[in-house]
Amino acid sequence: MDSPTQSVRIAVVDRPLDPAAAIQEVGRSAAGAIACFVGTVRDHSDGREGVTHLEYEAFEERVEDVIRVIVEEAASKWPILAAVVEHRVGRVGLGEPAVVVAVSTAHRDDAFGAARYLIDELKARAPLWKKEHWPGGAEWVEGA
Repeated sequence: MDSPTQSVRIAVVDRPLDPAAAIQEVGRSAAGAIACFVGTVRDHSDGREGVTHLEYEAFEERVEDVIRVIVEEAASKWPILAAVVEHRVGRVGLGEPAVVVAVSTAHRDDAFGAARYLIDELKARAPLWKKEHWPGGAEWVEGA
């Protein structure tokens, strides 16, 4: 465990994400709570069954800056000790993590609030796009 100094890591990557590593990374001796959200690929969406995988694209020159602003906003609302926000780009298979948000704080309410804010705002504002694939077709969808 590190000291209670706030630290942030943001990454948009084309490799598998490791939620356990993100949880370990945000661990601090001053943390009484770690909240982690892991968004995974499911086999259906909006009534369509048979989704086989997702494909994500990002506006690479801006996406990490936008996420950093969101993390700064969260840190102004909750006393975050450490945060990791990772999003996958490229092909992501069923059951695989597409996004990981891990936050440590001294108290659970703050950890839950900060993690919820981070994922909700990331989905609403980060320049990321999602394409759903199923047998015989694919479609870009809103709300990456």
